[in-house]
Amino acid sequence: MWTIVKFDKKYLSTLKKELSNKLKGNLIFYSPKILIQKYRKNKLVNIETNIVGDYLFCFHEDFKDPTTFKKLQFCKGLKYFLFGCSQSQNEIHNFIEKCKNSEDANGFISSTFYEICKNTNYKLATGPFAEKIFKMVNFQRNKIEGFLGNIKTTIKRDKFLYSPV
Repeated sequence: MWTIVKFDKKYLSTLKKELSNKLKGNLIFYSPKILIQKYRKNKLVNIETNIVGDYLFCFHEDFKDPTTFKKLQFCKGLKYFLFGCSQSQNEIHNFIEKCKNSEDANGFISSTFYEICKNTNYKLATGPFAEKIFKMVNFQRNKIEGFLGNIKTTIKRDKFLYSPV
């Protein structure tokens, strides 16, 4: 069963180690990541970011038993378990599958993750116009047309990463 864990970012590796030691067997961790480019001191820097913030998906058969959470609640780095995950297993599984299907070769979420809507604002996450907002006007299979301020521009859909604002 999948569960969602809120963790302290400083102690993520410690938390994973403790959970692996306390839960014997097949324990799976999943954290969808995205690679964002930002300008720092006039240089374009790549930053790896978790798209769900400080949450982590964990799968283990023992999570079906509610007493398991009580045994694990004092692990170092654990803030809390999100309760109610047992009723949302299909949604969690579908979200994880969608993330895995839109990953590139390096394991980062690509732009195919987001659904595209016309006349909606998007923020560019990579490229020379990183952190700029553009308005989507038209999109085709491989390219997107939009306005970046007053300038009409065309972007290759698979080359640049963007997210809805």
